[in-house]
Amino acid sequence: MAIGLATLAVCTLLLGGCATVPGDAGNTPANAAPTSRSELRNGDVLAKGRSGASDSSPLSPIGTVDTRFAPVATLSAPADMWDRIRRGFAMPDLQGDLVRDREQWYASRPDYIERMTGRSGRYIFHIVEEIERRNMPMELALLPFIESAFNPQAVSSARAAGMWQFMPATGQSFDLKQNIFRDDRRDVLASTRAALDYLQQLHNRFGDWHLALAAYNWGQGNVNRAITRNQREGKPTGYTDLNMPLETRMYVPKLQAVKNIIANPEAFNAQLPLIGNHPFFDTVTLDRDMDVSVIAQLSGISEQDFRALNPSIKHPVVMAAGTPNILLPWDSAAVFMNNLQAHRGPLASWTAWVVPSTMTAEQAASRVGMSEQALRSVNNIPPRMLVRAGSSLLVPRSGQHDNDVSEQVADNGHLSLQPEIVLKRTTVKARKGENLAKLANRYGLSPVSVADWNKMAVNARLKPGQRITLLLPQRASKALMATPRPAAARAKAPGKARALAKSTQARKKATAPGKRVTAPSTRATAKAKKPVQRVAASNKVRQ
Repeated sequence: MAIGLATLAVCTLLLGGCATVPGDAGNTPANAAPTSRSELRNGDVLAKGRSGASDSSPLSPIGTVDTRFAPVATLSAPADMWDRIRRGFAMPDLQGDLVRDREQWYASRPDYIERMTGRSGRYIFHIVEEIERRNMPMELALLPFIESAFNPQAVSSARAAGMWQFMPATGQSFDLKQNIFRDDRRDVLASTRAALDYLQQLHNRFGDWHLALAAYNWGQGNVNRAITRNQREGKPTGYTDLNMPLETRMYVPKLQAVKNIIANPEAFNAQLPLIGNHPFFDTVTLDRDMDVSVIAQLSGISEQDFRALNPSIKHPVVMAAGTPNILLPWDSAAVFMNNLQAHRGPLASWTAWVVPSTMTAEQAASRVGMSEQALRSVNNIPPRMLVRAGSSLLVPRSGQHDNDVSEQVADNGHLSLQPEIVLKRTTVKARKGENLAKLANRYGLSPVSVADWNKMAVNARLKPGQRITLLLPQRASKALMATPRPAAARAKAPGKARALAKSTQARKKATAPGKRVTAPSTRATAKAKKPVQRVAASNKVRQ
């Protein structure tokens, strides 16, 4: 019975401590509800109940609280990509005559706007996704309009390439591979990653997006020097305050003008194509080399459409070691994978061959079993050029050349050329006291080669006037044939040269007009000798 009364007392205390009137908790600490899980865990609520209530105190009525929440504003999904881009604009607007000038320029070219906005439909979703992921201003998604009109194959006169117009050195610093097989400055994924990395780096340095854009166009060193110059002169250092080239001065106004047109196309009578707010392409990973034609066939698309999404690939084959990921239209990616599983034919008809020694294009073509013309065409080898050792050539798969390209070659393949020297068989006469080695040195040739051409010993003694066969560069041999007499013989008979010149003048006077007869003068003969020695010395033939 005692246990029952004790239990009842405890329950009474608990009810007394928990029952509160809404709004009075702050005014009655003894009756306050537990404020933390630790209070419940440590039993503090029992202590509070005992100190603030007795067995005879009446229970407080239990009230109710209105738990209705304030209305939540609903956000509708973007209607299309242009709507999504507008919602992400975050840069301060640039005002002024330059902006209005660029607005008029674009507005007066509706065909140009339609062409470049239509071209952007393949790439804009991916760019917007990356910008949102990095929490960067959405104006940057419009930058390829200014750089290349969204043409990933664009190349400037300064050799900047791709949609984001990377210079070769800048591209290399952001890990964009550039070799004879591919140029990642044109790659949609790689170049977008590099461009946004670069822009973030510039913004971190200058703390201003307009200055970051100026540095993207002009170079961060130039912008930094312009800022330092204004600081020394006590001038402001904003984008509009710096002294910069006209191209950079117009750069941000161009972007602002495009932003204004995208924000309100009706005000500029601009027609923006409908671009859905969904991915245009999907990424597919390759584990084998594949011909571009095979990929297009298995995907059900044209090679032109494939190259539009994969503009970094230069040749008719995709090397899995260098370009493991390709882009395909969203619906075509699944088609490609299904058809690839059922495909039983060869995947690639091309591979790469590293040239073992310097050779002509004809020799290289003979080694790999293709015509010289085909080898030159697929590898862009110009006429009269030798292919140097270590160069990588694209060749048909056959026999010993039937493997996928290694990662080393796919990432570092290069084509190194040198002028092809045409050698011509020429006969020369030995001088008094010369042996074969001395004669070879006189013409800048290898004594071993000259001995081999004449079937003689390297140090064989020669008789004065003995005829020796040489293989000389064509220009040198022509100069040699134009000087039949050695210089020493001409030096010993200056009188004969003067007599020859006088007789020549006499013949000119006696010849009827229109039938001039000329003879070589002493000065012309002397000049003819010098090029022989110069050319022969600078064109050593090595075996």
